[in-house]
Amino acid sequence: MSSKNQTFDLLLDEFVNYLIVERRLADNTVESYQRDILRFLDFVSSKRIQNIENVKIDTIRSHLKNLMESNLSSVSLARHLASIRVFYRFLVNERKLKEDPTTYLESPKLWSRIPTVLTLKEVDSLLNQPYTKTALGLRDKAMLEILYAAGLRVSELVSLRTNDINLQSGYLVSTGKGSKERIIPIGESARIKTEEYLNNVRPQLLKGSKMPELFLSRFGRKMTRQAFWKIIKKYALSAGIKTNLSPHSLRHSFATHLLAGGADLRAVQQMLGHADISTTQIYTHVMKDRLREVYDKFHPRK
Repeated sequence: MSSKNQTFDLLLDEFVNYLIVERRLADNTVESYQRDILRFLDFVSSKRIQNIENVKIDTIRSHLKNLMESNLSSVSLARHLASIRVFYRFLVNERKLKEDPTTYLESPKLWSRIPTVLTLKEVDSLLNQPYTKTALGLRDKAMLEILYAAGLRVSELVSLRTNDINLQSGYLVSTGKGSKERIIPIGESARIKTEEYLNNVRPQLLKGSKMPELFLSRFGRKMTRQAFWKIIKKYALSAGIKTNLSPHSLRHSFATHLLAGGADLRAVQQMLGHADISTTQIYTHVMKDRLREVYDKFHPRK
């Protein structure tokens, strides 16, 4: 990846090296930072700014505004700003800049797009779609149950290993962004179906080979994100769910349903693996919007 400016390219290379060597971040996280900063530096170059010390706070605001107008989601917008903050802290620490212009930059509100959240009835319908009398149906049922029970990202789900889950105690260990591990409890339904899958299906899929991943494809290989996306789309169609469903929708539903049931925001933050609680707070906005819809629909004196 390169920008339109050789000086910026050098800074980007040094930043990426810092993330890999000193921060020891996961490859996906490094690539995400790299893409965000490249986009930022390209914007700066388009404004005919050739030196990083000439980038003022107004330029950064303009970049964020440009991203917002391109219909980038609010969560992605917040991630871009977080990447820029990390980049500038690196520049100051390396004494390439004297001051960090992002210090006084206000965070954009997580308000542009409300995530898709299923109702409890829709979740039940979706999770009941797999035909568990077949091996692959039981595998799919276990995957859907775990996804909703633990609020995992789909990348975390397909990366789960057999030693990451303790069925006897009812919890799993997930490795999320930044290679950070978190312990998440799972409910009885997810525990039972996963145990059935482990005992009766996984040995069939392995066909005598050895794989550390918990969930396997029909060919005995690690399940991919793309393959699971197709699986959940198939079951959403059969369940008659017409919203734009994705694997992340169950993560959104997990968080929203926990908060609606009275869960503490900090506890939900920990289970989701969010570094910043402001990311988790989007689900309180979802709840407020849903309450407003119910009020407007049913209150006699609205």
